[in-house]
Amino acid sequence: MSRFAEWLADGPLLTDGAWGTEFQKLGLPPGECPDRWNLEHPERVESVAAAYCDAGSRIILTNTFRANAVSLPGADIRAINRAGVEISRRAARGRARVVASMGPSGKLLLADDADPQSLAAAFAEQAEALAGAGADTLLVETMSDVEEARIAARAALATGLPVIVSFVFDSGRNKDRTMTGATPEQAAKAMAAEGVDAVGANCGAGIESFVSICRRLRESCSLPVWIKPNAGLPAIENGEVIYRTTPAEFAAHVPALIDAGASFVGGCCGTSPAFIKAMAVCISS
Repeated sequence: MSRFAEWLADGPLLTDGAWGTEFQKLGLPPGECPDRWNLEHPERVESVAAAYCDAGSRIILTNTFRANAVSLPGADIRAINRAGVEISRRAARGRARVVASMGPSGKLLLADDADPQSLAAAFAEQAEALAGAGADTLLVETMSDVEEARIAARAALATGLPVIVSFVFDSGRNKDRTMTGATPEQAAKAMAAEGVDAVGANCGAGIESFVSICRRLRESCSLPVWIKPNAGLPAIENGEVIYRTTPAEFAAHVPALIDAGASFVGGCCGTSPAFIKAMAVCISS
């Protein structure tokens, strides 16, 4: 039985939306890693997490996407990760579960930018810090390389916490493969074989393309499916990144995602608390 059975007993769960674009509204310069804000501006990070809880999120993430030693060399990795969990727990105040984010290293194994041993050590350090700070679950997200996902998943599973692994499917002729060529079927079967507790897709293209991805993930394994699409494809206007999909347009696809088998539904880049409020109406109706 899935370790998420109790969580999902009453139906699909609403997660949160984007953090990076919300931080930019609070003064984060474009291109700057937000994870350091856990130590430098914890009140701003907490305000974003709290806004998602107020909007109806029953699961919120942590501001720890890049908080590993490969992505942030020289940073106090354990302190950043501990603070990230503590901030989200304060914001949740028992209203939401805290799922700790572990993003990719930013290096390509296929290009020999990194070696498996270094990645394993980096992910293990992060996973241990997140688990030790009291995260409810670990989320390995925005993965494009199945092998890197395996390495991160093993590090996360070693903590004893439930683990979700989510991929980006935005490449290939039909935009249904990861950057390294993996299909939803290949990703789902590989992660199920590793013993993770849920598999999913996030980021990438707009929400309309996620219905078929969700269905394919669900049909490829017996695991719950995690779905967090972007608010459409970004455009540049007056030097700023703009997402044109509205909360209502985004939320209109939620019933189809649930019909396709999504157990967890939220938003990625370009979404906001307004999107979560609109989605909450769809899920509760």
